[in-house]
Amino acid sequence: MEKDQPKTIHEHTKNEPQQNELPAPSPNLRKAEAKQENIAATKGVDDANKRLRAIPRTQNRPPISNPEVVKIQAWWRGTLVCSTLLHVALRVWIIQGWWRHKLVKLHENRQRTALENFTRKEWVAVRLQSWVRMWRICWRYCHLLNAARIIQAYWRCHSCASQGFIKGHYRVTANQLHLELEILLGSGPCIVTECIPLPIKQ
Repeated sequence: MEKDQPKTIHEHTKNEPQQNELPAPSPNLRKAEAKQENIAATKGVDDANKRLRAIPRTQNRPPISNPEVVKIQAWWRGTLVCSTLLHVALRVWIIQGWWRHKLVKLHENRQRTALENFTRKEWVAVRLQSWVRMWRICWRYCHLLNAARIIQAYWRCHSCASQGFIKGHYRVTANQLHLELEILLGSGPCIVTECIPLPIKQ
């Protein structure tokens, strides 16, 4: 019995280191642990940022101790605001003046174009009217001239048929009188030529 006991003890001592050894961690476990650590770190950073945001801004400003400094700062801010307002008002005034000048020019151009169109139309109408009047006057004049010629021709025929007239001329030489007469009657002209001797006293 005693001989058997040391063997069992020795066997136990040999098996004890094998039982005390821990198994090696797997790579998946290491990755999971690293992820958890990263998540914890990001949570800590977010909590710190939230705390910083929760702190009011007035705590960062130094306390105001001198009221004169406050007055000077307020005056300076007022002067800056006034200068910016003056610059803005000046620019607005310049833009408004330019725009008014532009509107006046546009209005003048529109009036000029309207006047030119009106004068062109009026000139065309007057020219057409003058041409029509000239054509009517010419037609009237030609009509009256033709009527006058017809009347004159009829009157000449009537006067020649109803009345006659005599015209002639003479020429005196040393001892003769040359006489030439033209008698116009309704039938036709009649020309009479005669030489009459003149008595000469001796």
